[in-house]
Order: sequence, then C-alpha cells, then structure tokens
Amino acid sequence: MDKEAKAKARERVAEIASEHYKRGDVMGWFEALYKESAGDNEMIPWADLEPNRYFRTFAEDTGLRGEGRTALVVGCGLGDDAMYLHDLGFKVTAFDISPTAIEWAKKLYGGNDINFVTADLFEPPPEWKYLQPDGPRSGCGFDLVLEIYTIQPLPIEMRPQVIDAIAALVGEQGILVVVTRGREDDEETGDLPWPLSRRDLSRFEVNRLTQKDFRTMPGEDDEPERFIVTYIRS
Repeated sequence: MDKEAKAKARERVAEIASEHYKRGDVMGWFEALYKESAGDNEMIPWADLEPNRYFRTFAEDTGLRGEGRTALVVGCGLGDDAMYLHDLGFKVTAFDISPTAIEWAKKLYGGNDINFVTADLFEPPPEWKYLQPDGPRSGCGFDLVLEIYTIQPLPIEMRPQVIDAIAALVGEQGILVVVTRGREDDEETGDLPWPLSRRDLSRFEVNRLTQKDFRTMPGEDDEPERFIVTYIRS
C-alpha cells in the first residue's frame, strides 16, 4: 500500500472509530471497518498481507523458533502474523473481535493448521487464561503471546484494563512480545492510534511479568519510533 492510500485509510479509520466512541461503543468499530472494506485490504491500514516488519526483524535477530510451543496472536486481523508464527514452528491460535476479520483470515490462511477464533479480549475462553480470578492455575495460558498495535487504538483510560487482559494470557515460563508505537513518558499522546510510553508498559510488570528485552526501531517516514518489548513469566 502506498503512502497516500495508507493516509486515506487512516483517515477513514479515525472517522469510524470516532463515530463509535461517541455512541459509547469502543470495540464495535473494528467490525464496522472490516465490513466496510468489503474484501479490499487497502482500506485496512495495518493489513499489509505480510508479517509486521518490526516483529519479523525481532524474530530474525533473536532466532525465534516455535519448536511446537503454543502461541496466541492478540487482535490478529487478517492473520499475517499468525501465519508467520506458524512458519516458525508454533502451534498458533489467533483471535479478533471482528467476525469479518476472522472469516477473511480463514480464507487467506485457513488451509494451514492455525486456530482462528472470534473472541473478545476481555472475555476470552477460560482455558486461555493463566491468571484466573482465584489465582494462577497450572496448564493454562500460552508459551508465546504476541501483541502488535492492539493496545494503541483503544481509549487511553482503558489501557490498564487492556494490559491486564493481555498479561493474563501468558502461561508459566511464557513469553509476551509487544510491538507498539512509542513515546516518552512526558510526551503528548497525539491522535489515534495513541502510542505507549514506558510508564504505560510498566503495567505488565504489575501482572507478574518481568521485562527481559526492550528495543527501539525507527518508524517509517514521520511516524513515531517502535518499541519491541519482551516479558517473561518466571
């Protein structure tokens, strides 16, 4: 997707999100966007039909391999990152709140052994969660949880709740990789999608996760730099 097309797609995303926020429906705009796109991935600014380039660079630099371990992709969209993890040897589950996105992902990658599921981050299947209301339960959660750009577009006041929900999916000795637009702690958040600061990300450590790696990569054109952060539940 060229720069002009991506800018136009982002403008439309902001319009749809704003319309839904005004109605108090902070999650419904994802399905509205995917339905409106009617199969045209150029209307989805993050749908490049290839893995996120920042995560791919991270995976190549660290020699990431699945070796049969389980992985969960949060807000998987059209499934490009799920397919990449599958190719790396993970047993992949990928979910999105948008049924249209999940059906689209199945058409693109359904011939592979990837479990695409329509699910709500705040009400996931109980067996996905390691952190339960009554405390940790062995055998739950995933070996790898991948979060790319899912936290950013949700209202900032929901950020702790979103981070808590993602953290609950990381299993014992599991790894969480977060890829996000970054900002300094004292920097204004700007417009949607709202970048995360180190202070925002520290919420993961409240959830019994330990930060193991923090990388920055330059953003494209005039975009913010990217944070690629790795946590482990030890």
